[in-house]
Amino acid sequence: MKRTVLPSRLLVRVCAVLLSVVIALVCTHWATADSDTPSIAAASDAFEGATGWINSPPLNARALQGRVVLLDFWTYSCINCLRTLPYVRAWAQKYAAHGLVVIGVHTPEFGFERSTTNVQRAVKALGIDYPVAVDSQQAIWNTFGVQGWPAFYVIDATGRVRHRQLGEGRYEQTERMIQQLLRDAGRQHVPDDLVAPRGEGTQAAAGALAPDSPETYLGAARATGFVAAMGELRAGRSIAYSPAPRLQLNQWTLAGTWAVTEQQLELAQAGGRIALRFRARDLHLVLGPARQGQAVRFRVRIDGEVPGTDHGSDIAADGTGRIKATRLYQLVRQSHGDRERLFEIEFLAPGARAYAFTFG
Repeated sequence: MKRTVLPSRLLVRVCAVLLSVVIALVCTHWATADSDTPSIAAASDAFEGATGWINSPPLNARALQGRVVLLDFWTYSCINCLRTLPYVRAWAQKYAAHGLVVIGVHTPEFGFERSTTNVQRAVKALGIDYPVAVDSQQAIWNTFGVQGWPAFYVIDATGRVRHRQLGEGRYEQTERMIQQLLRDAGRQHVPDDLVAPRGEGTQAAAGALAPDSPETYLGAARATGFVAAMGELRAGRSIAYSPAPRLQLNQWTLAGTWAVTEQQLELAQAGGRIALRFRARDLHLVLGPARQGQAVRFRVRIDGEVPGTDHGSDIAADGTGRIKATRLYQLVRQSHGDRERLFEIEFLAPGARAYAFTFG
């Protein structure tokens, strides 16, 4: 038998893909709920802990009695959460007449996501019209023992959590469970086909190849991969940083004067830059202005050139863009993500805040 020997670089890529599949299978848990999972009645007190409700008056066990419920734990700056939204919206629309209630439980990761006003803006911008519980104190999250974003909890008409899923994907299993529980509840003419939405921009499905670049936090509490010509990333007063002359894959650097906090970077003077070497189809960056109502212009370069056809949905082909709200911005969207690229973003005014890179 002839033995095929893979080139070393290709072998590394194959191993990385296989590892990502294993991680996805582990992180995307789909299992029958155990005895520690609360019923919807037991979680009713947790609903009272919501700091607000959007698109609905407050809901409780009585309001949900006899209904099949899908709880979607999400947060609006999370790329994994955004990519599930086309499916969640489609299910809410398709099965509402058959007795399904979809509730988005917005549990924040960053401090700015605790603001009910910010969540309201995000819900409107994302086209979400089903009820959203603002879980800024993590009361609902903690009651259900949620471990990460996004997470689906499917609850039957008797109020029991029947299945749960952590992570993107496996949409067919989720929808089949919804259909079965609706039929078990005596609903007639429940559709047996599956939705097939196509998300756009930040809501587009992930690429076929798993990215080789991990989520990268920029605040001092969880920053990884930072390098500079001299010194380390330091929380506290504004410091002038000199960029590293070279970057390895998944390393990033700063140029200009930045104030570093536990969760974010804030630019003190115009002309500051962030550079990162990455390998992925899509690159996103959570950005925001230091002051509400402020707009901060920026420009992006990939390998020193304007992005052209590789520009993300939040910038123009010439790389220009503007920060108007604190959210996730798609800055790079390539047809393929199979080679390393050097990403650079320059801010043309002070007051830009940067939180984390994510990839797809």
